[in-house]
Amino acid sequence: MVFMSNEYDVVIVGTGIAGLYAAINFPPQTRVLIITKRDAMLCNSALAQGGVAAVVDRENDDYRLHIADTLIAGGYKNDLRSLEILVEEGPEDVLRLAKHLGVRFDLDENQKVSMTLEGGHSRRRILHHKDSTGREITEQLLAAVCRLPNVTMMENTRLARLTPCEGGFWAGLLNDGGWREVSCSYCVLCSGGIGRAYRYTTNSAIATGDGITLAYEMGARIRNLSLVQFHPTAFAAASGRERFLISEAVRGEGALLLNCNRERFMHRYDERGELAPRDVVSRCIIKEAAITGSDNFYLDITFRGEEFIRGHFPMIHARCLEEGVDIAKEHIPVFPCQHYLMGGIDVGVYGETVVERLYAAGECSHTGVHGRNRLASNSLLEALVFARRCTYDISRRMRQEESGIDTPPPSAPSGQRALEPGHRAEIRDILQHAWFVTPDFDAVKKGLARSTEMMKELREGGYAVTPDFLEAKSLATVCAVLLGEVVENEQQ
Repeated sequence: MVFMSNEYDVVIVGTGIAGLYAAINFPPQTRVLIITKRDAMLCNSALAQGGVAAVVDRENDDYRLHIADTLIAGGYKNDLRSLEILVEEGPEDVLRLAKHLGVRFDLDENQKVSMTLEGGHSRRRILHHKDSTGREITEQLLAAVCRLPNVTMMENTRLARLTPCEGGFWAGLLNDGGWREVSCSYCVLCSGGIGRAYRYTTNSAIATGDGITLAYEMGARIRNLSLVQFHPTAFAAASGRERFLISEAVRGEGALLLNCNRERFMHRYDERGELAPRDVVSRCIIKEAAITGSDNFYLDITFRGEEFIRGHFPMIHARCLEEGVDIAKEHIPVFPCQHYLMGGIDVGVYGETVVERLYAAGECSHTGVHGRNRLASNSLLEALVFARRCTYDISRRMRQEESGIDTPPPSAPSGQRALEPGHRAEIRDILQHAWFVTPDFDAVKKGLARSTEMMKELREGGYAVTPDFLEAKSLATVCAVLLGEVVENEQQ
């Protein structure tokens, strides 16, 4: 049996900047379905504060400097070809946001784009919208996508299963408790990171590694999943697992990092001081905590004055006030927590995976541009550049083929077993203890055994496919694959 055509040409999973920008870049005749498991604005992209790094000032900056800064931050383990693509093509994508998609980057007194400095950068090259750049870009891209007649969006929908067929995929969607299969020629995973696998994270509630798990189960290569970035200056809240970020740009504008005695200490560890890359600052905080016997650390930006602080960091100022801290007058309590993933679904320079017709972009993907540690504000740039390149390759292939699935949809999942509580909390405890800023390799081995056991049980236990089950399975899979990679690396 041959179906006349697939229901959609492309299914995009995720409504962060990568997913939305991909949808915009497809030709207008391409039938696109975007799905997101919550509402469209609940994504890590919308939480990005500092900005997007790009060499748009050719007089005072240079591509080679941006590449060099990224290599230094990444420990020279970056994929150089992908990095050159990122830095050389990225400025055009960033300027397109402002010129054609309505993104309001801040301007200086001469009405030119204002750029700030962040840790690890040798030049001011961070374009920003106050301290809520990610939200501004996401909102404008979402508005543009909603105007496209060729794009359908489904919120509160999960891609629970992706079944490869000749000519495309059957995508099993879980929506409002119901099950639906749709056919598509290609799939682009833009599903975000793994932050919710940790006890404390700056990531939103959607970051449970679902796309990475789906790709892993389909046979895609998962690479460098153990390269987890811990941001040194998350707000040290008294309660709650989701920690809001005190942007790198705060230190870029002169904020001082203080220990429990309210003394500066970074200069004793690194000549770059507060502007050292994130992994360096995080490790220095942990070392200083061991010396002082205290986890109390602070950022001091008070000397910049209330007018400057409210003008440059209105969102951070307001969020800290909600926590009872006026950053114009008081020091900000901070401590490292999980922030970003450098590894993920291994892709080529057009976002392609080893699974036919499956692509990935954004934080769930591994392009290699970041090396062992991401340079500040390169993440949004990566999402833009490689999401666009996915669309180029898919569109090229679509011009050369007529694709249609020649098999009927698979049966809906038949599992009935109810999921017991506790899986997700146990995974969070395992990773927080075993694979934080300073790893505990004994805990790694124990955690690998337990998470592998949980992953097997969840995959084979006949559970009903519910949102809770899917997230528990994803977190167990992420934990097992990550810790397995750590053990394998230690044995080499």
